[in-house]
Order: sequence, then structure tokens, then C-alpha cells
Amino acid sequence: MFLSRVQVDTDNRRKIKDLTHLGAYHNWVEQSFPDEIEASVRKRHLWRLDRINGNLYLLVLSDEKPVTEKMEKYGVPGRLVTKSYDRMLNSLTENQQMRFRITANPTYSVFQSGDKRGKVYPHVTVEQQKKWFMSKASKNGFEILRHDTGDLNDENSFVFDIISRDRPILGRKKNRNVRLSRVTFEGILRIKDVDLFKHMLVTGIGREKAFGMGLMTIIPLE
Repeated sequence: MFLSRVQVDTDNRRKIKDLTHLGAYHNWVEQSFPDEIEASVRKRHLWRLDRINGNLYLLVLSDEKPVTEKMEKYGVPGRLVTKSYDRMLNSLTENQQMRFRITANPTYSVFQSGDKRGKVYPHVTVEQQKKWFMSKASKNGFEILRHDTGDLNDENSFVFDIISRDRPILGRKKNRNVRLSRVTFEGILRIKDVDLFKHMLVTGIGREKAFGMGLMTIIPLE
């Protein structure tokens, strides 16, 4: 697998005039793998938008390397970096501590009698969104570290926070903008089950993965 990053050329209005909604970014990602399109093999690519030091970056996790010309279509020329992801995955060990970042779509479902699929609603408060993320930890092979406050019931002791929350436009439907809830979490975790954790890293967490949600990236603590 490969993790790629390119700086979005936000200073070039002519170049990015189409990037007004998440659906356009999704299309950019898909078009970066023309061999898959030609073979009618549409693989799911996890991706995320990161804003770092005032610059906007597109990150993409994929089985194959993206085509440079396609991935730089809306990017700054020469700013595409692609690295092997397998080496990092193979280096993971139980109890390893990691700094993490993930952008996700915290939601819940309400089922009514006779429903095969519940109606999906976004979590809207910071407290709800944090609890949603904490509920995903054990089933995905990790735990969030805690400050030693002596109170195991103190939810503020967990070493993570929300660094951004917004409702970007997904696209348009019946002449109105459709929006998604987007939340970015950062913190420190400990790996508890390597296999579950690896699976989560390559498949993502939560809904709307095709539209920039669910990709977690990690950096080992020194």
C-alpha cells in the first residue's frame, strides 16, 4: 500500500475552481488511478484533507501508486510525495504508543419498527462526538491514553481532543446543498491488538469514507 500527499494549489483559482464540494475531491482521487477506471475496478481509496501551517493538503491511502500527473491536477507541481505504507504497517507492535490524527463523520442510527436500515443522524455536540470516537477504540485495536488524575471516571483525562469541526458541502440535491458533519481528532493512543489496528488503518472508521472521512494517520512517540 501507499500513502500519498500533495499540496492543494489554493492560490490558483483557475486551477481549483471546481473544488467547491467533497464530491469534487472524491472525483479527483478516483481520477488519479486511471488504470483502475480503465479496468472497471473501482477500489475504495481512503483520503483526507489536512490544513498545516496555512496550507491545504490532500492525503490518499491506496493499493497502488497514483499517477503523478493526475494527482497533481489541482496540486502544486512537484509537491506530490508517495511513500510505502506496508513498511509502517509491518513495524507496528502491541503496546506501542502513537500520536494520531483522524477526520471522521460521527453519526448514530435510529431504527423504527419494520426498518431494515435506521435513519442516520450526525452527532452535533463536542461531548457526543468525543464519546463516539472513544466507543470506536477497543473494537479497532487501540486505547486512548489518559492523564493520571486518579479518577477513572474523569472523561477529561483522555489524551485527545477535537481540533476542528465543520459541515462541508458534499454536493447538491434538488437545488440545495447537502452537507456532512466533519470532525478532526488528535491525541495519543496505545495499540492493544495489532491485527485489528492494522485493519482499521487500511479500512477506516465510520461512514462517508468516499468523501474524506475515516483515515487515521499515526506517528510513533519518541
